[in-house]
Amino acid sequence: MLVLAAVPEVQYHKLRRAIAARFPVVHARTWDEALAIIRARPVELAVVDPLLAGTASAREIERLRLLFPSLPLLLYTSLSPATAAVLLALGQAGIRDVVIFRYDDHASRLCELLAQEEARSASRQLLEQVAEVLAPLPSELRWVLEEVLRSPAELQTVQQVAARARVDRRTFERWFARLGLPSPRHFLAVARVLYAHRLLQDPGFTIEDVAQRLGYAQTKTLQLHARSYLGLTAGEMRLTLEPAEALERVAQGFLPVRRAHATAS
Repeated sequence: MLVLAAVPEVQYHKLRRAIAARFPVVHARTWDEALAIIRARPVELAVVDPLLAGTASAREIERLRLLFPSLPLLLYTSLSPATAAVLLALGQAGIRDVVIFRYDDHASRLCELLAQEEARSASRQLLEQVAEVLAPLPSELRWVLEEVLRSPAELQTVQQVAARARVDRRTFERWFARLGLPSPRHFLAVARVLYAHRLLQDPGFTIEDVAQRLGYAQTKTLQLHARSYLGLTAGEMRLTLEPAEALERVAQGFLPVRRAHATAS
């Protein structure tokens, strides 16, 4: 899970030391930079400070909330009369997780809060849906596939996944066939469609943004995959399909193949 840290330097370094062993962190020094990173990289959680621009303000954080409502926001700031009023306003907007700099920002608390947010992420929900199906796979292959579900743009081909898991392509494909799963190629395509669907729930992303972020050479390929795996265009799934429904459609796409395989054997 990639974490965006839109906080001053001193907080960024403390956050990075606390969570780097578990979560990669990218630093944004301005609100414009934060917006660009969210649109371009697979950020699943943002740690933000109302003091990032030098004076306490809720405006930019409220803007992020409006553009990207599915992106969890954790406030990490210093406590002062100026920030107290801002924190109250943001709390009324539904942003309630707050860490106070140099007060309760010890490493264990930061890791605990981020782990709680990870448990609610779309990628974690998908992992839980397919965990039983993937359990019989060799551990290294299973770990790499879980990595694909978290960041589907990083590993896009069967050969890339096989190389990361240190198995040859035929072995990779034989394991999927043995479990009665669709081909690894379909698995990778489904992972990208699900990630695209999650991003498209937020008005801050266009379909073109999402296609580019997930490494599609052409937007029409995303449209084709959306129709193949969710039965909808990218625009339709944005408007009519809830995340839980998308996950359920994908799960149903895997499990019937497994049951049919079991019956045949």
